[in-house]
Amino acid sequence: MYVITGGAGFIGSNIAEALDAKGEPIVIVDWLKDDPVKWRNIAKRRLADLVRPEDLPSFLEANRPKLAGIVHMGAISTTTEADVDAIVRNNFRLSVDLWRFCASAGVPLVYASSGATYGDGAEGFLDRFDEAYLGKLRPLNPYGWSKHVFDRFALASVSGREKAPPRWAGLKFFNVYGPNEYHKGGQRSVAAQLYEQIRDRGAARLFRSDNPEYPDGGQLRDFVWVGDCVDVALWALENPATPSGLYNVGSGAARSFHDKARIVFAALGREERVEFIELPQNLRGKYQYYTCASLDKLRAAGFARAMTSLEDGLRMYVKDYLDSGDPFR
Repeated sequence: MYVITGGAGFIGSNIAEALDAKGEPIVIVDWLKDDPVKWRNIAKRRLADLVRPEDLPSFLEANRPKLAGIVHMGAISTTTEADVDAIVRNNFRLSVDLWRFCASAGVPLVYASSGATYGDGAEGFLDRFDEAYLGKLRPLNPYGWSKHVFDRFALASVSGREKAPPRWAGLKFFNVYGPNEYHKGGQRSVAAQLYEQIRDRGAARLFRSDNPEYPDGGQLRDFVWVGDCVDVALWALENPATPSGLYNVGSGAARSFHDKARIVFAALGREERVEFIELPQNLRGKYQYYTCASLDKLRAAGFARAMTSLEDGLRMYVKDYLDSGDPFR
């Protein structure tokens, strides 16, 4: 069986869908609480079990012989979260515990890192796995830092500090969009928010730029379709020949938010109308104006599938999910 932490969340539930479609037994580790939407991310799945995060250690110990792999997507992913102790508990401490369990039990581990580890991009967006490079990265918020500090823990482990899992991959996801993100509220992708704005108001809202190098709405990001993220995760999880290491997971192209709005307008058959609003105070000094994943390492390791273009991905998202009767995967 495969265990997916954060399995009712965005990327985790999409991975669960892919494994379920292949007939693999899956165990979801997550809290559903009173969220009226999140449970629907896994409503179509066949589950071998559904485990609360606090019960995960005892579950893993009781099921060691059955485990084919662990996919660790669970985390506080809110980039504006201010409770750093909570971030450490959820994003770092649990990751360390799972790393050590997988090392002890001989179980492959795939975990979610983030493009947020690169900070303002001054050191580039290279998925290098050496202290000379990782030591220079400066994430802009506690979320990015929590992912970065675990990447550095993994490096120390494989460098001989302690035993590592037999196979592992840390996936540095860039700006992911796609179905099953609806429970994330204000942290949903810009694609989902633009769709709602255009559908309800006939206009899109984009941030003004406070960087003279970028026009309003011209901030550039690497937007990646969630299906591509799933493909990379399964490649790393199931392929014994996949080299362990950190891998960027993006489209490999930097596109503007204005590009994204234009594509959504076209998918909905609406005339383009964009309003520019001020960048919120709490994001100033913490806002990435440019991200673009280098995919050279991923390609060299053997992942050959083409990434989905922004045009194709957004059209799929709007027509097959957001503007359909059933937006869940």
